Amino acid sequence: MNSKKILAFFSYLFHPIFISVYAAFIYFFLNGTYFSNLEKYFAIFQIIIITILLPILFYFGLRTAGKADSVMISEVSQRKIPLVIQCFLTVLLLRKSITLERFPEFHFFFLGGLISTILALVFVFFKTKASLHMLAISALTLFVIGLSIHNQMQNIYMIAFFVLMNGVVASSRLEMKAHTNKELVIGFLLGILPQLLLLRFWL
Repeated sequence: MNSKKILAFFSYLFHPIFISVYAAFIYFFLNGTYFSNLEKYFAIFQIIIITILLPILFYFGLRTAGKADSVMISEVSQRKIPLVIQCFLTVLLLRKSITLERFPEFHFFFLGGLISTILALVFVFFKTKASLHMLAISALTLFVIGLSIHNQMQNIYMIAFFVLMNGVVASSRLEMKAHTNKELVIGFLLGILPQLLLLRFWL
C-alpha cells in the first residue's frame, strides 16, 4: 500500500460524519464514570442515528437529485443543503438527546459543532470552501484536551494522537487535492475557536 492510499484511508477514517461517534466513545467510556451503561448505549445509539444514518439517507437523496457528486461534497455549490441539514440535526440532538442537564460537557461540544457548521455555511455563501475534515478533527482534539483538564486525567497519549491526526488529515486532504492550504487553515480555525470559546462554560 503506497503513501497516497494510506493518506486517503485517513480521509475516510476521520470523515466528519464519524467524529461525533468518536467523541461519544471518548466521553462515555474513557471519561464518563457518572453514567450507567444504559445511558451510554442509548445516547450513542441516538448519535449514530442522527449523525450517521440520517445524513447518509439525505446524501443518497441529494445524489439521486443530482445535488451531490460524492461523499466528500467537494463542490462549494453542493455544500449548502448538507450543511443546513447538519445544523438542523445538531439542533435536534441538543434539544432532545445531548441536553445541558444530562450531558453538560458533551452538550457544549455539539453546541460548538453547531456554531462551526453555521460559520462554514456562511463561508459557502462567500464562495469559500472550509475543510470540514479539519473542522471536525480540530474540534474533537480540543474536546479531548478539555475533558482531560476537566476530569484531571493525564490523557497525554490520546491528546498527542489527535494532534498528530490533525497533521495526517491535513496531509491527506492536500494529497487528494481536495483542499488548498487556505481552506485547511479556515477549517481548522472554524473547528477549534468555538470549542475554545465554550470551554469556559464547562471547565
